[in-house]
Amino acid sequence: MKSEGGAHRAVTMRDVAQAAGVSVSTVSHVVNDTGARIGADARERVRRAIDELGYRPNAMAKNLVKGSSRFIGLVADAIASTPFAGQIIHGAQDEAWQHGYVLLVANTEGNAPAEASALSMMWEHKVRGILYSTWYHRAVDLPEGLVEPDTVLVNCYSDRRPLPAVVPNERSGGRDATRMLLEQGHQRVAFLNTSTPSPARDGRHEGYRQALRAAKLPYDPALVVDVQPDQEGGYSAVDRVVASGASAVFCHNDRVAMGLYDGLRERGLRIPDDLSVVGFDNQEVIAAHLRPALSTVALPHYELGRRGVRVLLGLDKPKGSEPMAVDCPSVPRSSISRPSER
Repeated sequence: MKSEGGAHRAVTMRDVAQAAGVSVSTVSHVVNDTGARIGADARERVRRAIDELGYRPNAMAKNLVKGSSRFIGLVADAIASTPFAGQIIHGAQDEAWQHGYVLLVANTEGNAPAEASALSMMWEHKVRGILYSTWYHRAVDLPEGLVEPDTVLVNCYSDRRPLPAVVPNERSGGRDATRMLLEQGHQRVAFLNTSTPSPARDGRHEGYRQALRAAKLPYDPALVVDVQPDQEGGYSAVDRVVASGASAVFCHNDRVAMGLYDGLRERGLRIPDDLSVVGFDNQEVIAAHLRPALSTVALPHYELGRRGVRVLLGLDKPKGSEPMAVDCPSVPRSSISRPSER
């Protein structure tokens, strides 16, 4: 096959799939004779396209054990270039190595053609399966090349396709963040939530409410403030927090907490003497270096990657059709004190 510049290039499974009008995974099943149920008509179209285009598996794929290799694919939108979500790769890689597999990573930056090419390449190399991951927890529209049961979603989920998924437990994280403050005796705890619709917004809010119920404290909507999920959002909420009479604040993330720190400092208020603060995410570059160091809840990125591999290999099994929820560990530091100590 010739490229636009006239040079010859290798025919890929994606080319065959387009010519035959089927998915890349269907081509993979036909080429590798996996025994999957492929209709006779589709199988014939694939074989005809292979003959017409002159498709040949690459040398590496020819030498792989029939059916699968010792590779696991990981296709991500941006996690390799984000400072803390890259731990997903680390966790997946460590778990894969323990079971004799090597991780093949493609960081697509959300580029659909790059994503399709990465998936095609991975199926050509007969990966054991694919982890499909995003850098923040959300619902996703999945590309065609992902097939069940050879795909596990990591840090994301699909409402339309029943693929197994591993996600952070936002609800328990919000509950534990609030509990850190309640256990120190705070009874009026404000919550700076994000204004952006997301599983994190809903889950952390529900966890906040659960912690209040467990402590037999009323839920006061006046203590919940929606803000931009960044430093400016936290800074803008300072006056409302102070006016609410809250003695403690749970912030949607560490960046919001950083903005709150700035605004309180300008008003001559001290943390934790005048106000105790808890964040979320445990972004080390922020949380550990604020003064005082920020108590927070960590997103379990390493564990998400590790569990994703275990689900793919059948070592862990999600319960029913719901995503497997991984708990978010609390990280207490110096931003909390008892109200009586203020």
